[in-house]
Amino acid sequence: MTALAMRWTQRNPTLFLIVAALLWWGLYQSLIPASEALVATLPVARDSHLGGALQFFFYDTPKVLMLLTGVVFVMGMVNSYFTPERTRALLAGRTEGMSNVMAATLGIVTPFCSCSAVPLFIGFVQAGVPLGVTFSFLISAPMVNEVALALLFGMFGWKIAALYLGLGLTVAIVAGWIIGRLKMEAYLEDWVRDMPKMSVGYEAAKTTLADRVQAGFASVREIVGKVWPYILAGIAIGAGIHGWVPEDFMASFMGKDAWWSVPLAVLIGVPMYTNAAGVIPIVQALLAKGAALGTVLAFMMSVIALSLPEMVILRKVLKIRLIATFVGVVASGILIVGFVFNWVL
Repeated sequence: MTALAMRWTQRNPTLFLIVAALLWWGLYQSLIPASEALVATLPVARDSHLGGALQFFFYDTPKVLMLLTGVVFVMGMVNSYFTPERTRALLAGRTEGMSNVMAATLGIVTPFCSCSAVPLFIGFVQAGVPLGVTFSFLISAPMVNEVALALLFGMFGWKIAALYLGLGLTVAIVAGWIIGRLKMEAYLEDWVRDMPKMSVGYEAAKTTLADRVQAGFASVREIVGKVWPYILAGIAIGAGIHGWVPEDFMASFMGKDAWWSVPLAVLIGVPMYTNAAGVIPIVQALLAKGAALGTVLAFMMSVIALSLPEMVILRKVLKIRLIATFVGVVASGILIVGFVFNWVL
């Protein structure tokens, strides 16, 4: 961000937000004709496999990056209200049940991902947050975050975004509640279980609109700066599927009629290491080629909520039995989601 833009945001942040929103919307509306025009300048037939793949890539890359940048900026402003200290204070001292609902809901609007799992987990334990409530938050935060919802809305419309929101929250709430009922505190690593409890009080700092705009820019630099390689990789894979995979090919092993498609999708998703921004372009291409919605949702949820790297990170604070229980409970919820929606839709 230039020095001129920084001074503008400090002097008149409201005008800056209005102008920025109008420019963003104008650019977003020009993406389809711009991508078609770009392909037309190349020595490639538009109706060829390569032409279709290139148009998909040229359109989806700026589309996903613009959606991601816009949403991360806005949520960076919102997230200035939800520091780790404030989140712990909101959840500490509450009983299970409704607190699982509250924890999962907070996960939507808090800027934490799987890489934050260990410090967040330690902080929640020290604050006295129940184990099941902690898991509801840690499942929801990476899986049902603002990035996933915004990209789903932009690519598939509000119905699919709302469906994913409801399913993700249900999995996070129920899985956390079950883990809490199992009373598995003994399977925390000893050094975590024996940590002294801490106070969870916090002081609300006075923050201006200009400060929140700066927080939005900081979020864009941090989050978009980290995930853009995954976005390009996901769009490239999606472009390959879009251009070369025959229509309805995915229906043969990811369709409704293949009962094993949902477990297979979950097994494929777990070892992958990406996030919502990287996997959603792949989801878009899979659906276009005949994959069933339930199977694709199960694949997406397993990639985001049950990634192998996250399990390695959590091993620092959880014993093997608790990790296995966590994976089993969440995977069961994802499988149910996949089977039910393949059956209903």
